[in-house]
Amino acid sequence: MGTPEFAVATLQALVEAEYNVVAVVTQPDRPVGRHGSVLRAPAVKEYAVEHGIPVLQPEKMKDVDFVEQLRSYKADLQVVVAFRMLPEIVWSMPRYGTFNVHAALLPQYRGAAPINWAIINGEKQTGVTTFFLDHDIDTGRVIMQQPFDIPEDADVEYVYDGLKELGAEIALKTIDKIIEGDGKVDAIPQEMMNENVKELKNAPKLFKETCRIDWTRKEKELYDFIRGLSPIPGAWGEVKLPNGSVMEVKIYKVKRIDGSKGQKENSGTIMKIGKGCGVVCVDGILEIESIQPNGKKRMDGKSFSNGYIG
Repeated sequence: MGTPEFAVATLQALVEAEYNVVAVVTQPDRPVGRHGSVLRAPAVKEYAVEHGIPVLQPEKMKDVDFVEQLRSYKADLQVVVAFRMLPEIVWSMPRYGTFNVHAALLPQYRGAAPINWAIINGEKQTGVTTFFLDHDIDTGRVIMQQPFDIPEDADVEYVYDGLKELGAEIALKTIDKIIEGDGKVDAIPQEMMNENVKELKNAPKLFKETCRIDWTRKEKELYDFIRGLSPIPGAWGEVKLPNGSVMEVKIYKVKRIDGSKGQKENSGTIMKIGKGCGVVCVDGILEIESIQPNGKKRMDGKSFSNGYIG
């Protein structure tokens, strides 16, 4: 069960390892384009169709016809990667249960956007967790975990790609562990893991306002915020140009400048740096490497400087 490209890696690993994948469950095709006249299939569906695997696309997970069709496959185990919340009638159906591959080291970063929030919060390490589903979101008993280091300059794309492959690896290890134990495995309740955690950090869904740049924050926080939203959905905000005008932009990549000094009263102002440009923060300056003015194409700092600063 899964929808985006992140889930395809695990499905592909299952197929290539010759597990008997009896069906795939994914989201319905969605309209795309300016007029919504074209339907686009989820990435998981495209892979499943190419490999002759039956695909189910329910609008509602409690739909009676869907539940009966799912039951007819008599699956021993269900694997969930980047999907939606399942009702008990679905996750409790297989004899070995249902486990989820989550892109974080639970109990930290429960929620829909764990990769983004780990980077936004400046974490140096994240990872993947497999856990059995239960009634609440991302709270089930942990089966396995594997860490993944986050480099200082990594953005979401880098971590996403790394966890996508790591998730596929840990999914296979988890399945083998479940099979070897005939469904009985040592899984740890997250309540026990919480005892050594000083602060639980969540990973709620991202909305447009969540991605707005607050220029009153410190330079390191802004650096992490921008890379934690790059390339999708992108951090956005208003910047001030040297001529006094204000422009809405998306900023995808910045570089920290050691020893730079900011100006609280001018934070959010674009300034020229050599042939490129940077943005002033309260306690430093961030050099802009990739930026997109509202309604324009994405460009590097030098091109932005040439076009808007002179």
